[in-house]
Parts: sequence; structure tokens; C-alpha cells
Amino acid sequence: MLNYEVERGLLKYHVPPGTELDSFDGRTYLSLVGFRFLRTKLFGVLPIPFHSNFDEINLRFYVRRRETDVERRGVVFIAEIVPKHAIASIARLAYGENYVCRPMKRRIETNEAKKAAEYQWLEKGAWSRIFAHASGVPRPAAEGSLEQFITEHYWGYTAQQNGSALEYCVDHAPWNIWTNATAGFEGEASVLYGREIAEILQRTPDSAFIADGSPVEVFRGRKLR
Repeated sequence: MLNYEVERGLLKYHVPPGTELDSFDGRTYLSLVGFRFLRTKLFGVLPIPFHSNFDEINLRFYVRRRETDVERRGVVFIAEIVPKHAIASIARLAYGENYVCRPMKRRIETNEAKKAAEYQWLEKGAWSRIFAHASGVPRPAAEGSLEQFITEHYWGYTAQQNGSALEYCVDHAPWNIWTNATAGFEGEASVLYGREIAEILQRTPDSAFIADGSPVEVFRGRKLR
């Protein structure tokens, strides 16, 4: 998970109706995330034949919304890359998310002392990659830390074409993380994300870590009025 501090104005046109930008210590963050889906079932019930294990790279930022007396903290995806057309089509249909299909490959290495992860996608004949290397033992994110802020947003929000927004719950146990990660992005990302965001991704991340993951349940969405 590569995290970049950005100006709020960069994201304001991506904020779904009914939500507002979330921040940590007054700072707004954009995250580039690479991970693996394993044993995936649609709505937790229906396996997709030959498509249950796959990689994803997504670019996301953080929002919040007040529901009665409770503040819901969530994520908004600018784009999500997967390697199979069926996965992208089902995700667009079920949640209205901006999924795209690209050739992808990955490399994950782990032993008792070190952890390394790398995800790549192919765009116009050239590979771009997100990578991280860490060592030591993963631990829960410290209370009140940036890592806790990044990993513990349990709602997803998607702007819909009719001007409304879709809200859905994402449930998982808190992740253990390696915080001493050397990480970065290499490649050309303007085709997917636009020139301004592509330039930001070329910087050294303001924060980077590896998370161990966990079982995740994504619930059916509901439209916000």
C-alpha cells in the first residue's frame, strides 16, 4: 500500500454525492494498492468458475459520511485493474466501479526475515509496477496512526451515472502490517489516471507498508438518496 499526500482540490471531482473527503491530521491521501483475491465468491455465495483467484491494483482515496449519529469512513476507487474481462464486467455491473482489464503479473516472496511483493500491469506495450520490500514481524497498526487510518475504512462509495451514489459495507478483521517498507511505483500511469495523478505516483510515497490481509466480505450496495 503506497500512500501519497495530495491537495484536496485534486480529488474533489471524484467525491461521490453525500460524502466528503476524509483526512488524517489535516492531510488528504491517495493510495495505490496491489493485492490478491483468493477463493472469491460473488456476494459471498456464488463462485465464478476459473475466476476465483486473481490480482488487483487499485487507486483509491478516503471519504466519510454521517449516518444518523454514526460517521462512516470509506474509500472511493478512481480505477481498479484486474487481469480478466469477466471479473471487470461483473464488478462494473454489481457495484458500478471503474474496473479495467489489463495483462498482469506478480511476484511475492516471503521467509522468516523478509517480505517482498510486486504487482505489474501492461499498458500500450510497457509494464508498470508497484513494489514493496519489508522485514521483521508484522504487527497491528498502532492506535491513531496513519496506517490504521488507511486500513480501517470499512465502507465503499461509488458515484452513479444518474447523479446518486452507491454505498456498500466491506467487513474484515484489522490487518497486521509491516511498516518498515521500501516501496514505490515505476512506469507510466497517465493513460489510466491522468497526468496530474501520474506525476504524483512518480514521487517517493509519503507512507508505505505491506499488509497480511484477511477474509473479507463485501455486502450488497444501496443507493444514497
